[in-house]
Formats: sequence, C-alpha cells, structure tokens
Amino acid sequence: MIFFAITIFLSAFLLFQVQPLIAKVILPWFGGTAAVWATCLMFFQTVLLLGYLYAHALTRRLKPRQQVILHSALLALAALTLPILPGQAWKPSDAAHPTIRILLLLAVTVGLPYLLLSSTGPLLQAWFVRWRPGAIPYRLFALSNLGSLLGLLTYPPLVEPFLRLRSQGWMWSSGFLLFAALCAATAWKSLKPDDAPAADEQEDGDQRPGWTRHAGWALLAAGPSVLLLALTNFLTQDVASIPFLWVLPLVLYLLTFILCFDADNWYRRPVFLILVGPALTGIAFMMSQEVADRPNIRLLIVLYAAAFFVVSMTCHGELKRLRPHPRHLTSYYLMISLGGALGGAVVALVAPSVFNAYYDLPLAIGFCGLLVVLVIARDRESFIKADWLGWKAIAVYVALAGLCGFLTRIMRDHVSDSVFVGRNFYGELRVRQSGLPGEWDAYRTLVHGSINHGEQFLHPQRRRNAVTYYCPSSGFGLAMASRPIGTPVRVGVIGLGTGTIAAFGRPGDVYRFYEINPLVQKIANSYFTYLKDSDAEIEVALGDARLSLERENPEHFDVLALDAFSSDSIPVHLLTVEAMKLYEKHLRPDGILAVHISNRYLDLQPVLERAATVLGERAAVVETNDSDDGSCFGTTWVLISRNNAFFERPEVKAAAKPMPPAAWLRAWTDDYSNLFQVLK
Repeated sequence: MIFFAITIFLSAFLLFQVQPLIAKVILPWFGGTAAVWATCLMFFQTVLLLGYLYAHALTRRLKPRQQVILHSALLALAALTLPILPGQAWKPSDAAHPTIRILLLLAVTVGLPYLLLSSTGPLLQAWFVRWRPGAIPYRLFALSNLGSLLGLLTYPPLVEPFLRLRSQGWMWSSGFLLFAALCAATAWKSLKPDDAPAADEQEDGDQRPGWTRHAGWALLAAGPSVLLLALTNFLTQDVASIPFLWVLPLVLYLLTFILCFDADNWYRRPVFLILVGPALTGIAFMMSQEVADRPNIRLLIVLYAAAFFVVSMTCHGELKRLRPHPRHLTSYYLMISLGGALGGAVVALVAPSVFNAYYDLPLAIGFCGLLVVLVIARDRESFIKADWLGWKAIAVYVALAGLCGFLTRIMRDHVSDSVFVGRNFYGELRVRQSGLPGEWDAYRTLVHGSINHGEQFLHPQRRRNAVTYYCPSSGFGLAMASRPIGTPVRVGVIGLGTGTIAAFGRPGDVYRFYEINPLVQKIANSYFTYLKDSDAEIEVALGDARLSLERENPEHFDVLALDAFSSDSIPVHLLTVEAMKLYEKHLRPDGILAVHISNRYLDLQPVLERAATVLGERAAVVETNDSDDGSCFGTTWVLISRNNAFFERPEVKAAAKPMPPAAWLRAWTDDYSNLFQVLK
C-alpha cells in the first residue's frame, strides 16, 4: 500500500503547488486583477473533472494491462512538455478576450501534466481495490487532500518568499518527473497475473446508484465550490490579488475534505446543521456593511474563514454520508469533480457574462442555504421523530427563509443608488450620483468594488476642479505645480479612472493615459467630462500599462503618475524594480514619477524606497488629510526623481518627508515579492 499512498500524496502536492505558481507567473500579463485567479481556478477545476472522467473511462473501458500501458505512455508524453513556465510569446498584445487567452495559455503549458496528476487519486484507488479486493480506499482520498493542503500551505511561507519564479518552475517540473516514475512503477505493480477482473469487481446492477444520488453528489460538491470562488473574489477585489488570499479559502476547502473523509466522527451532523445557518448569515451581514464599519482586515479574514469552514464542512460531511460501495468510486469522484467544475464555471464564466454587478456571493450563500434545506428535507422524518433535534430543524428553516430576504435586500441596495452598473473580466464598476446636475454640490462617483475611484462635481463652474486624490495639495499636485508655466508638458498616467488628472491640462500639453479596462474608458467618456473639458491633447492606450510601455519608444514624460489600483488591491507587477526601470526609460532626465499608494491594508512606502535606492533615485512621501469640505481626500503619494532641484523647492520641502531606509525589506522584482511583510 505504501507505493499507492506515496504516489497519491505526491500527485496531490504537485497538483496544488502549481496553481499559485502559474497564476503568479501570468498575473502581471493580465493586469494583476483578481479575475486572473478565478479564471485559473476554474481551469484547474475543469481539468480536474477531465482527469476524473479519464480515470472513470479508463477503468471501465480497458483491461488492466491496457490501462497501465496507456497511462504510462501519457506520463512519458507529459514529461516532454516540461518545464511548465510559459514563454514571453504568450504575453497579450491588447486587452481583448483575457479569459480565452488565459485558458489557452494554461492548456498548453500545464494542461497534460495537470490532467494526469488530477486522475491519480481515483485511478490509483481503483487499482488498489483491484489489487487488494475488499479494501476500503476512501482514506486514500483523505490522504490525497492532505497532500493538496500541504502543497498550498507551503507555497506562501516557504516557496514564494525565497525562490524566484523560474526556480519554482524547474523544481516543480523535477517533482513531476519523480511522480511520473513512481506512478508508472505503481501501475505495473498493481497488475495481476491475468487481465480478468476479480470477482469483487463485477458490477452489481441492483446496487448501482441512481441518477438522483449522482445529482446529489454533484450538488453537494458544487455548493462549497461556488462559495469558494465567490468569497475569494470578494476578498481579493478589495485587498490584493496575492497567493495568500487565494490560498486561504482553498486550504479550508481541502481541510474539510480531509476531515470528513478521514473518519466519521469529525463531522458532527447535528452541530454543523445548526451552525450553518448563522455562518451563512454572518457572511451576508459582513459583506453588507460599509467599508468603514467592517472589522480590521485580520479579524475580517478570520470571521469569513470560520463561516466558510462551517459551510464546507456541512456539504462535504453530507457528501461523505452518501458515498457508494468502492466499486462505484470513480463515478462518485466524477460527480464530485463535476460539481466543483460547474461551481467554478458559474463564477468565472457565467456570472461576468450574465450579471452586471457582483451578485456572486449573495447567490452562492443562497444556493448553499438551499442545499441545507434539501438535506434536512431528505431526512425530515428523522428530524421530526427526534425531539431534541426537531426544534433545531425548524429553526434552520426559519433562519434560511429570513436569509433569502436579507440577500435580496443586499443585492437591491448594492445597485439602488447607481446611474450605471457594469461588469467584465476586470471587475464591477458603478457610477453613483448625488444631487441634480444644476445643483452646486451635485457630484458623480466612480466605484470599483467598494473603493472610490474618483469624483466630479456636476455644476458647470466646478466640474473642471481636480478633486478627491488629485487636489493641488496632493503629491501629484505638487509634481504638476513644479512644471514651468508657459512650457507645454507631456504627462503619462497609468490608470484612467474618471480622468480627473486631465483637469491639470493646459493648451499645448499632452496627457497619455494607460488603461487596461475598456469599460473604464467608456465610463470616463460617457458619465464624466474631465477628458472632454481638458485643454490638453488626450491620448488613451488600452492594455496593460507595462506591456504597452515595453512596446513603445521613449515617451519623454515630464511627469508619470502611477494610479492603477483594482479596487483597493495592488498590481504588484507595477511596483517592481523592473517596472521602475521601465518608467525611468519613459521619463525625461528631470522627470518625476508620482505613485499613489493610499490603501487600507498595505504599507507600500518601504517597497518604493527599496526600488528607488536600487535605481539610485531620490524618493519622498507626501501625505495629506481630508479637506474640510470633503472634496479632497486624505492621500499618500510617493514622489521619485533624480531632479534634486524639485525636492528643494520650498513647497515640496514643506510637504514631502524623506523615506526612512527599509534595509529589512528585499527589493521586489518580477521574480520576487512578499506582501506579508508590508501588511499594516
């Protein structure tokens, strides 16, 4: 049994190590958005389904020796596709069809190795049952999930901080070669002297699970999967698209599989069926709160994690209770993977195409609540007969009915005050309006996730005012004030938003905006007038800013503003040393780089100080407070330049503070970054 256990464990470990690895490699190519991870996770769930389907078909259609020969040949073929790191040719040239490009990239680079890794669990368990008739293989499934869990847990603290991405790719590829050798050896070891199936393997049609049981397996697997992706999207759109926030919900998801399939006493049915109602309600309540009213980030993550654990434990515990005889395990695992893949596809593919707003999490909560109702309804007699449990069952029904009403209100309130709501691969955007256009204090706001991405007064006498993060007193305002009057300037802006920065434009100036999201450009032109009203010549380059700048000749910007946050998350690839060298290439020798780093959860000053030090440039931070009238927000800008005269200007010396050396922090590069070290 040891060979089966080691091979299954190693396959699961590699299966979940490659997910954050490959996602981090391609994240900078597609704007650093949380949707990259959701698309990757949907791909992995789909290939997992194909792997289970392959294992099911292989064990049902071919004789044992034929199974081993075919699988060994595919393992050898997969080894020829290594290493898994994608080439530079996969970098997109524009922002069109990112989902399709990501799926194609993943299919070519990791598709076949991942397919074979995903088939290992059910395939080797089936071979194990054939090799040792009468054995119960379900603890091997728990072992598989343990390997997956360790693969995820070791990546953020042990792999990501210490190894460059290229080294990670080669180490993983070496691990796959070891797995392929072990798997082939175990496969040949499982063969019996003859190819005839053993008596215990003969099908018993009378005991074969019906379609309703198959549907139940798929639905119970789909519930946690939908909630996993919806909750991960919710967390990463407002914090950061980093492996830690990708990994944490997935770790809990796997942990519940391990506990439920390891032994029966982990899933205490009465306890979890009572806790699942408050857990779902708690998630809904926390997401309904305004940003300012939410707990601090660490407590918020703990609360979400605890609630998700209860829901996943309930669904997976019920899934374990419905497990079939081992002779049907491949179809059982196939339905589990089908449910997981459907859940991923709903969030990653269907929701962005069907919904104009982020309804994913409320609907996922409602779906999981419905599953609990179906579970209770299926066993209603036992709930009614047991007096000590009967009132609890009724309480669950009442709580879930109230939850549906609460979720409906959340979705209604989410968009009720918006004049526009739109959604695509890069996230949800809303335009809110306060007051009527002719009123002095009327204004419009662009909101991404829960973050204000710019405002504009609607009154004709105020609509050209630079407000929110870009007031004259801000760090960016100081950079613009240093430009000589009467001399045209060339300004680059990474991140369009409402186009507020165009308000600084003067006749003869050129303002070039870099924006990855086509919907942002549409909104800036349709619901705001900064671009139309500006006296400067306006240019907009669609696509990821780094990729666009890499393709362009030097732009000779006098000022380059970096303000490309996705909600409150930070596109890390825009803050690396390589990115700073690229910005330096496009700046004049005395040009100024202004980086907007205002956010709730990360202190990015040390990151920029390290990058400036590596490049031999001078850096200072400008922090401002909210204005009395609320039109200017408290901001933090970092100004980087070789222009010492700029830093000696009286207004700059009064507002800017030197950045203390951050020798404790390793400079971020395209191969290395560590957001744990800069959490507030």
